[in-house]
Amino acid sequence: MNNKSFDSKRIALGYAKRPWLHKSVIEQMKIDCDLDEDFKFKNGLDVGCGAGLSTKALRLICDKVMGTDIADAMVEVCEELYGDDPAYSFYVAKAEETKIPEEKYDIVTAAGCINWVDEKKFMENMSDVLADNGLIVIYDFGITDRMAGNEAYTRWYQDEYLKRFPKPPRKENKWTQDDLPEGFIMEKQTDYDMEYSFELDAFVDFMLIQSNVNAQIESGSISAEQARDWMIQSLSSVFGDGEKQLIFYGYSWYIRKK
Repeated sequence: MNNKSFDSKRIALGYAKRPWLHKSVIEQMKIDCDLDEDFKFKNGLDVGCGAGLSTKALRLICDKVMGTDIADAMVEVCEELYGDDPAYSFYVAKAEETKIPEEKYDIVTAAGCINWVDEKKFMENMSDVLADNGLIVIYDFGITDRMAGNEAYTRWYQDEYLKRFPKPPRKENKWTQDDLPEGFIMEKQTDYDMEYSFELDAFVDFMLIQSNVNAQIESGSISAEQARDWMIQSLSSVFGDGEKQLIFYGYSWYIRKK
C-alpha cells in the first residue's frame, strides 16, 4: 500500500478519531529521557502528522509545533482542527523533504510513518532541519491480538480477522546505530504495552482505518460498509456489552544529533 491510500477525507477524519495513545508515548518519553514533568522544548516538528493527534501530543512538551504530511487531506483536517491556535502550523510535505526553518527544531517526532520513508533521505533532511543536540523520536504503536481477560478475541484476531484482512507488506526493520549517518547517536530504544478502552462500535470504527482493512477498501475488493458489517457480526459475541480493554504495543527510538 502506498501513501496515496491515506490521502482521502474518509481516512483523515477517521485518523482524527483514533485513540490518543500518542499522549502515553510522550509520558514514556519523559521517563526514557529523564525529563522534568514541566520540561518544554522551544520548537518541534512532527513529520507524517496524519490528522494531528501526534502533533497535539508533541505540543504538550513544546512551545510551538509544525506538522507535515504527504497527504493533502490529512493537512486539511489538521488545519480545520488546530488552525485557530497560533502554536500550531501545518504544510504538505514528504517526511524526507521538510523545509529548513528560520529557527531549527530542537525535537522532531515521527509517529507511524518511518516504514514508508526513504531512510537515507530522511536522515539527510533531519541533519538540515534539526538543531545541534536536537532529538528525533521515532515511534509507533498498534493493536495486538490481546484483549484483557478475553481469549476469544485472540482467536478472532488470529483466525478470522488476519485471514480476512491480511497485513499488507511494508518495511519492519529496527534501526541500529549502524543505520544512522555520521553525527547521530541512537541513545535508547524502548518497547512497551498500552491499554485503551473501546465499545464495539468505536472499535470497529478504529479497525476500519487500519492498513489491513484500508488496503482492501481502497482496492475496491470490499466496501467500508461491508467491512463494518462483517466486523460487527463477527465481533458481537466476542465483545459483548460495555467497554473492553484492548492492548496495544508501542516502541520508541531516541536519536540525538551531536
